[in-house]
Amino acid sequence: MSSAKIAITMDEKVVRKLDLLVRQKTWPNRSKAIQDAVEEKLLRFDRGRLIRECNKLDPVYEQRMAEEGQSLEVGEWPEY
Repeated sequence: MSSAKIAITMDEKVVRKLDLLVRQKTWPNRSKAIQDAVEEKLLRFDRGRLIRECNKLDPVYEQRMAEEGQSLEVGEWPEY
């Protein structure tokens, strides 16, 4: 995977905590720690978006559709 170099500004207190974790070998360096944190935040964002979309579904309608699909005999299923 290719990488892009960026510059960021962070609160000094956060940087000190980050540096402590790097010294404790939690991460090999600042870049890896920040990359992991951003990736985790993006994953959480995507999961949250999926949850919001699922909450828009009508459970009664979805249940009816599932039950309708189950009631079909296997022989009636379309060929793929």
